[in-house]
Amino acid sequence: MSNVEEHPAEVQCEAGRATEPVQVLVPREVPLGGLRAMRVRRTLPSRERSLIGAWCFADHYGPDEVSVTGGMSVAPHPHTGLATVSWLFTGTVEHRDSAGNHAMVRPGELNLMTAGAGISHSEVSTADTTVLHGVQLWVVSPEHTRHGERRFDHHVPEPVTGDGWTARVFLGSLLGSTSPVATDTPLLGAEITLDPDTELVADVPADFELGVLVDHGTVTAAGQRLVAGELGYLAPGNERISLHSGDSGQDGNAGARVILLGGPPFGESIVMWWNFIGRDHDEIVRYRVEWQAQLRDGDGVVSDSQLMASGPYGIPVGDHLPPIPAPPMPGGRLKHRR
Repeated sequence: MSNVEEHPAEVQCEAGRATEPVQVLVPREVPLGGLRAMRVRRTLPSRERSLIGAWCFADHYGPDEVSVTGGMSVAPHPHTGLATVSWLFTGTVEHRDSAGNHAMVRPGELNLMTAGAGISHSEVSTADTTVLHGVQLWVVSPEHTRHGERRFDHHVPEPVTGDGWTARVFLGSLLGSTSPVATDTPLLGAEITLDPDTELVADVPADFELGVLVDHGTVTAAGQRLVAGELGYLAPGNERISLHSGDSGQDGNAGARVILLGGPPFGESIVMWWNFIGRDHDEIVRYRVEWQAQLRDGDGVVSDSQLMASGPYGIPVGDHLPPIPAPPMPGGRLKHRR
């Protein structure tokens, strides 16, 4: 998914300090574009925190009636220095990218696209989707892999069940389940559903930062109550995590559902602006210039698919939507600090 804000803020990504056992990040609403835009709830990056491990971006959307919102229609746009994780609860999204991958994103199935040195992709909800509901997540690529090859991975995790709970581990290891999908840094990603008034205690790596994103219902994580849309952050040092659902869910849903994220502190200073992740201002400027040059011919008009394909990002194979131009850079230099 693209960050389609017309005036995206500079994000100076570094570890924020949690002053409480669980730091609560409250979402802000962001439209995906247009008058009838589908709106998403964004908790990462936020003013309080930019990263949880290598997780750097979390959009949570739905359940949305497509007839009202228009669904997801994100035209071709670029990425550098990151991997995108698409995970749906309801609906279907068609993915196309410039590495030649064409896939359907379906509920309970992981689609991970690694940008490497540069990629473009599009995501459009299918015509038969009536309700769209899910999360879109980004992961920062470390220095030693960020200029590497484009990659696409698909995985359908087997559910792990217990007394009143079900987990689907799409990245990393949890509750005896391990995803076969390789990642450039150690990561944890899992969907967990809980019946009302159910507690799940799971072992986690003590060096991991953890994030608990509540989709619906209420959940108490490490003693902190979280409501739908909130993201709870736990600093490293926990050898296990306790999740306890409320007696009844919100929005007509029984029990609760969360996305559990984790990883060791990233340890590298980055700059994230629009759909680019770099290490300094000049890199971001270069990425933007390259994308804009790829979009336009010498007369300043949008290029056709053949011209688009000649640029460093390429164009999604078989896509016919006009690509998204990059917004203007903010005034002044993007700051680089650890």
